[in-house]
Amino acid sequence: MFVLELTYTAPVEAVDAEMEAHISWLDVQYAAGVFIASGRKVPRDGGVILAVGVDRAQIERIAAADPFTVAGVCAYRITEFVPTKTAPELAAYQEQPRA
Repeated sequence: MFVLELTYTAPVEAVDAEMEAHISWLDVQYAAGVFIASGRKVPRDGGVILAVGVDRAQIERIAAADPFTVAGVCAYRITEFVPTKTAPELAAYQEQPRA
């Protein structure tokens, strides 16, 4: 599983100008089963996305294709982790630690 943390690198007005394209990009990743949650950070200086089912190289390619990235209005920090314990509703996303 991956936590993708977006930090805005441009004024919010520039981010908002790319929002429609960003939401369409999110929709594609939700439909592909890659993204399972996303939203704005509070305060609004970026966002967070939870992603599953792909390797780091693919996540990096996906993040590079985000219209926010293409427009230069955000930077990504990608953190991979192994969700060994979850709420019952998220049990399908549990993983075993790698050796």
